[in-house]
Amino acid sequence: AFKNDTVNIQSKDDVLTYLIHLGYLGYNQNRRTAFVPNEEIRQELTTAVESIKWNEMITFQQESERLLEATLNMDEETVAEKIEKIHTEYVSNIQYNNENSLSSVLAIAYLSSMEYYFKPVRELPTGRGFADFVFIPKPEYVSSYPALVVELKWNKNAETALQQIKEKKYPESIKQYTGDILLVGINYDKKTKKHQCLVESYEKQEG
Repeated sequence: AFKNDTVNIQSKDDVLTYLIHLGYLGYNQNRRTAFVPNEEIRQELTTAVESIKWNEMITFQQESERLLEATLNMDEETVAEKIEKIHTEYVSNIQYNNENSLSSVLAIAYLSSMEYYFKPVRELPTGRGFADFVFIPKPEYVSSYPALVVELKWNKNAETALQQIKEKKYPESIKQYTGDILLVGINYDKKTKKHQCLVESYEKQEG
């Protein structure tokens, strides 16, 4: 449906198709993929994406990926450290004055999860309340990525957040959708500006 219309480009496919038409990219019909056709164009493209703005975007993506990896590895100290870093360096304009603001930062920090997970569900109705964030893995990743149930606290502690997940039976509402489940409790201390995290593996009850 592409018609060489540079005004109404609406998707990455439109962008790639236009670049192929211009000759900046080649196209492999067998693999149905675009590729850089020669060294001269490769150098031009490398130069084009070396601006500060692109570097900041790439750096943020890497930070978000490391945060997700640390969460999956149950590396609590690194999770707290990465969230704190992303908050300070990328979203410092968001003021932490309540748990809702903390939720905004978490949504930004875990952007890389969207490759493996559906868009996180906010305030998912659960057994006895609402979980702050629930990440459900996409079908092709269910066997290798656990679901994440995240509870946020402000000026309390991560233990309280984790305990609330258990007491209100948040995982009960999603256990039929996925294999493993990780419980993640996160707290932000307004005075010290420190983040705290606890991660536990959820043990399903038989029957």
